[in-house]
Amino acid sequence: MHFSVPAPLSTERLAAPRPPAPASSTGMRIAEAQAAYSPTTTRYLAACTSGLPTIDTVRALRADAEIWGRGDASPAHYQGDIDRARALYAGLVGVGADRVAIGSQASVMAAVLAAAVPARREVVCVDGDFSSMVFPFLQQEHRGVTVRHVPVDQLASSLTERTWLVAFSLVQSATGEIADAAAVRSAAARVGAFTLCDTTQAIGWLPVDAGDFDATICHAYKWLGAPRGAAFLTVLPGLAEVVRPVQAGWFAGDEPWSSCYGPAMNLATDARRFDVSPAWPAWVGARVALEFVARWDPAAVYAHDTGLGNALCEGLGLPQGNQAIVTWADPSGADLARLTAAGITASGRAGRARVGFHLWNTAADVAAVLTALPR
Repeated sequence: MHFSVPAPLSTERLAAPRPPAPASSTGMRIAEAQAAYSPTTTRYLAACTSGLPTIDTVRALRADAEIWGRGDASPAHYQGDIDRARALYAGLVGVGADRVAIGSQASVMAAVLAAAVPARREVVCVDGDFSSMVFPFLQQEHRGVTVRHVPVDQLASSLTERTWLVAFSLVQSATGEIADAAAVRSAAARVGAFTLCDTTQAIGWLPVDAGDFDATICHAYKWLGAPRGAAFLTVLPGLAEVVRPVQAGWFAGDEPWSSCYGPAMNLATDARRFDVSPAWPAWVGARVALEFVARWDPAAVYAHDTGLGNALCEGLGLPQGNQAIVTWADPSGADLARLTAAGITASGRAGRARVGFHLWNTAADVAAVLTALPR
């Protein structure tokens, strides 16, 4: 077998991700974090597909199911979890809680922003980006909105005065490539465009400051280990002023329990007006998961995850890019089949084999991948 990386995937043309601050003496260490997961978890290299819950997250979800089963669950029962999760996420990405909206899916949040694009203006997306960051904008073409797709390493240089929004994933799902966010922000500022960054494949291992972008989206079920159905949208005031909360429901009200019936509509004045009525049990798990994340040492997590990624790249003869997601060409799926046969949980995307390293992984997982693949 011959491992190679096509030219478009070269990491040499991409700016290196901003490293986190030096390791803190107070943050949770890797060994302590690993102990929070079930000891039965082995050879799971798929955080980029779906993260793993901690033992405490599973325990909280089971307890909530029991509460529901007894008939003791109520909206008030869940409001505390939602408020706590919102505040924890805000702290994680460096913005105020008043700039954070909650939802259930990335595509729903992107659709709200897509509906705000003026007719005859342009949205620039990454060629091959995850569909949740593309399809909502394509659905606006009937209004004269143009969607232009460019390679991720040409994103900054492709923006023009006609561009109203540049929408991109910070870390590409299919390849693990990391966009040069600083260059994109600078180019967007020059042409007067807004920025929307999907951080679903980044937050949890790669440092992200949501205040660097006009809007960010994160579905927390991957690197943050929350249940699927807990997602976040951050919106800065400049963009929030021109976006209509077209999905507004009772939970977007200034006082939600006064917003259950029409005809009067009094929406929240902060980012909560973009809230979607929550899938309640998911937020129990999200709150516990984010409490765990808040105890991490970000520098240690970044070093751990990218260190394993670099070690695998070295073993496979691939360029080391300080990435937690490692992919390589596998058009027939043969390598993915080999990994699966070896008891390794991995994934295949866009004709590539894909693995992701996170807290529960160790050097033994790297060795297992190398052993499973012929070289």
